[in-house]
Parts: sequence; C-alpha cells; structure tokens
Amino acid sequence: MNDWRPSSGSDAAERRAAMLARVREYFSAQRVLAVDTPTLGRAASSDPNIDSLRVQSQTAGEFFLHTSPETLMKRLLADGYPDIYSICRVYRDGESGKRHSPEFTMIEWYRLGFGLDDIVDDTLRLVAACLDDDSLLDHVVRLDYDDAFRNVTGLEVFEASIGDFAGCADADEDLRREIGAERNAWLDLLMSTVIAPVFERDRLTVLQHYPADQAALARLCPDDPRLADRFEVFWGDMELANGYVELTDAKEQRRRIDKELEKRQQLGRPVYPRDRSLVAALQSGLPDCAGVAVGLERLQMVLDKTDDIADVMTFTTDPTDE
Repeated sequence: MNDWRPSSGSDAAERRAAMLARVREYFSAQRVLAVDTPTLGRAASSDPNIDSLRVQSQTAGEFFLHTSPETLMKRLLADGYPDIYSICRVYRDGESGKRHSPEFTMIEWYRLGFGLDDIVDDTLRLVAACLDDDSLLDHVVRLDYDDAFRNVTGLEVFEASIGDFAGCADADEDLRREIGAERNAWLDLLMSTVIAPVFERDRLTVLQHYPADQAALARLCPDDPRLADRFEVFWGDMELANGYVELTDAKEQRRRIDKELEKRQQLGRPVYPRDRSLVAALQSGLPDCAGVAVGLERLQMVLDKTDDIADVMTFTTDPTDE
C-alpha cells in the first residue's frame, strides 16, 4: 500500500521556516547578497566521491543537476560580485541513509578577503544563529587535522604507511581490498569511522588544515604546503559544514580537475565533461575569497534532536510505485 503522507509534520516545517529566516537575517545584517544560479548545467563535479544525476532533454540534449552552486557562484565573484550567498536544492546520485538524501538543501556563501580564521568564525556564528543558541560559541573545540589523527590513532598522518592505516581501521576484507593502496580512501575511512566518532557530543568541533592531497578546491597553506586551508565543522560525529580559503590559480585548478577525472576513470565511475568555464573564470581573476557549504537538513537534525534526516524533510525520495 502506498503511504502518501509526508515524512514529517507541520511543526518541523515551522522550525525549518524559522531557521531559514534566521539565515537570511544573518546574511542581511552582514550585507551578503542573495543570488540564484541554474540547477541544470552542461558540466558536472569532478570530485571522485560525488556522482551527478543526468537529465536528458528531447530538444536540448544532456544536462546535469548541480551537486553544488559553487562553480557558478565563483563565476559571479570573478565578474565583480560582492559577498554572496545562495540557498538552493542540490542533487547527488547514490546518496541515501539516515544522514543523506539524493536531494537536499544547501546554504553556500563566499566572503571576499577572508582568511581561514575569518571564515571559520563566520561559519560558527551562522550555525549558532541557525540553531538559535549563541552559547554554543563558548564551547567550540578546534583541532588541526594532524593533531586529531595523532590523538586518536597514535599515527603521524604524513609518515604513516598504508599498513599503519589498515591496522587502525574497522573494515572487512572486501572493503580493504576495494581501498587497496589508495591513501586518501584510508584517510576518509578513518575519519568517518575512527576519528569523528570520538568528537564530543552536543558540541561543535572545527577540524582544519587538511592534508594537501585532500585540498579539493582549497588553496594550500602559504606557510606549509603539506596542508590545505580547508576546514569542516562537526556536531558530534556529523559533518555540518565544509569550507575553504579558495584556490584562485587557474593552472592548478585545471591540474586538479584532470587528476580527479583520471581518478574517476580508475575507479570505474562516470567521467564527466570538464568545467571549462570555471577555469576561464579563474584565468580572468577570481578575487581572494573563502567559501562554505552547509547542509540545512543536518542543521535541523541538530535542532530537532533527531538522527534521521527523514524527520526533517516533508518528503523523502520514494521508490517508484509498481
């Protein structure tokens, strides 16, 4: 029997609406401009860990639903826009579970001239505003990635071998064979299953200065090229925010995209068209800036004290009725 009813009630919708109002109020007070960008695009994320959903038009050919408004927002910044933010629906293939949905709401924003400390503080203030609890700012735990890694595993992240990583991991033989000698995959596994689970519950934790190999679209730290100006904010072991001091070097951006597409091919994942417009925007001149993405539903999960994303969504993605 088809259950047509929503997965959450109107009280959850009211709390969501109030949270969105606080987001807009925060950015309005900071004079950050609200922008909208297209959901459909010809290019897709090259990130090996993210798959895009394809849309086929009978008249216009193939599109991809965006996984983030990031590249289009950077094109706005390169064209001279001021600080900007967007609240939009985003789509990711293959993401489902208690904390994931293939469709969810993202808050993304960019601040001109911000360094790592600036953007971390900005993110924490926004999160506190969303949760309507400024006292959270008094109990934030801040950790460098390598310190967190050392404290929990006893390993030095830049010196440990694949065998050392495997010895600390909770993984069955099939997963160990799948990961093989992929260093970043071991780091991701250890972060999600060993390190993040020991973060303090009911408290915000900032993890910053990720290894350079996990820079994504962040610049490398000016005083230590082994590290990236990337950070994440967690509530307990749940990631809430992911941010960078942004890479502005077009040549390095192209190299990273090519490397990611090569990795996708090695993993047998779809290889998408390169985002040439992003590289062109960087060539034109992306100003020094920092950006952050936050999942709205996860913030509401914290607010509503639930561990199931379905409790904060009006509808989940239902299977096709037969």
